[in-house]
Amino acid sequence: MSLLLVVHGTRDPAGAAMSAELAAATRRQLAVPVKLAFADVRAPSVTEVLRAWTAPGPIVAVPAFLAAGYHVRVDLPGQIRAAGRTDVRLTAPVGPSVVPAALDRLIAAGWRRSDAVVLAAAGSADPRARADVGRAAALLSRLVRRPVDVGYLANGRPTVAEAVAAARRSGRRVAVASWLLAPGLFHQWLAGSGADVISEPIGVHPLLVAQLVRRYQTGRAPNSRPARPRLSKINCIAIR
Repeated sequence: MSLLLVVHGTRDPAGAAMSAELAAATRRQLAVPVKLAFADVRAPSVTEVLRAWTAPGPIVAVPAFLAAGYHVRVDLPGQIRAAGRTDVRLTAPVGPSVVPAALDRLIAAGWRRSDAVVLAAAGSADPRARADVGRAAALLSRLVRRPVDVGYLANGRPTVAEAVAAARRSGRRVAVASWLLAPGLFHQWLAGSGADVISEPIGVHPLLVAQLVRRYQTGRAPNSRPARPRLSKINCIAIR
């Protein structure tokens, strides 16, 4: 059974390279055919990859997304349907399960236990996506043993800069944990947040690869169902 790895997409070449590396790392772990598709911004799209894929199904589509927003719940099932295939199983995204990977990046960036921490997320108008970000912040808070505030880069308040400014009132250094998967414009924006420490995106972290493998294994189970498109539509911000 093959795997279709779906990432958001970015115009940043480093982000595209990271996506290709992630697909390669997942392929090495599973030893099954793995193809990469982009939900937005870059080609090939999910529909394009599935239409060109001549191998018989089922195909397990795994979204490498940190929240179950518009792309995961509405867009991806629609793109799968547009491909004309009924043998594709769409799994849940990795979501907050990779919070320890974000902490690893924060530690590597120079985080200290005395620092105030802000989780920097892309942002979404989808309440389910925002709930996932809230769960991620709660999990990170347990790991760093102090409150973690959320700041949004787009489509949400407070902004990362606002959250950093509020955290600085504590008199502590402020560390921003990047809740992003790949390099791109959003991560570049963090440089202007006013934080003392800014972590790198999660990237090709072993935990992320492990979670993608886990979702593939769940999706290939006999009782998994083909993806079905949602009819509701919710605004979402595009990560460029």
